[in-house]
Amino acid sequence: MAHTIVLTNQKGGVGKTTTSAAIAAGLARKGYKVLAVDMDPQGNLGFSLGVDIDKGASIYEGLKGDATVYEIIRRISDIDIIQSNILLSSAEATLKGENRDLLLKNLLAPVEKLYDYIIIDTPPAFNILTLNGYSAADYLIIPMSAEILSLVGLVQLKETYETVRQSVNPQLKIMGIILTKYEKRRKLSRDVLEMAGTVAEQLNTKVFKTVVRSSVAAAEAPAHGVNIFEYSAKSAPAKDYGAIVKEILRIVEEDETNGKKDE
Repeated sequence: MAHTIVLTNQKGGVGKTTTSAAIAAGLARKGYKVLAVDMDPQGNLGFSLGVDIDKGASIYEGLKGDATVYEIIRRISDIDIIQSNILLSSAEATLKGENRDLLLKNLLAPVEKLYDYIIIDTPPAFNILTLNGYSAADYLIIPMSAEILSLVGLVQLKETYETVRQSVNPQLKIMGIILTKYEKRRKLSRDVLEMAGTVAEQLNTKVFKTVVRSSVAAAEAPAHGVNIFEYSAKSAPAKDYGAIVKEILRIVEEDETNGKKDE
């Protein structure tokens, strides 16, 4: 059964999609079967992994029931992906029904046993798409850049997380906060790292030991339609994301040992 991880932050520009792509690619490089799911109408996850997001069926058709999950999965390198595009922006109005917050969970159910990990990228807002991601997930990862404004919205995220746990997904767990765009020489980065630790305690989680250092390579890779490992394997972000993938695997292994998730 796949371990499903949702990347979430209601503030944009924090490296959420870059982190989603890097985690998916990093897990695949280690031999795991990975499905990446783009729940953001901007379609940036698919684009950054080299998908022509204007061609083929997308997550929108899947959520509406116009296509099966098998019909919307595409193979990109060693990752399977369900792409998104601007059509998904109408989801709030068009996806209706009593269980509309479970549409993604139900859509993915037939293929959960085919993958080791499912990585879901969500939009930088709280809406029905984000809620679907939370409802389908085992874990939340919160990327935040080393900037003060990155802390904005985390209080609301805590409330949303607790609401989902109390209703549709009591097993949901916040795996941790990943600090991105980190510059060791900047006092602000160090200050935000310290504040992130305080926020993590309030969320009953922790900050990942590895921070993602700021680098032009992380910004350039999506424009070339490749992940950070393929674009610049020796860059600081590639090394950092590689270490983060190891942290994720260790956390999942510990949870399995402690009996968090039945196989």
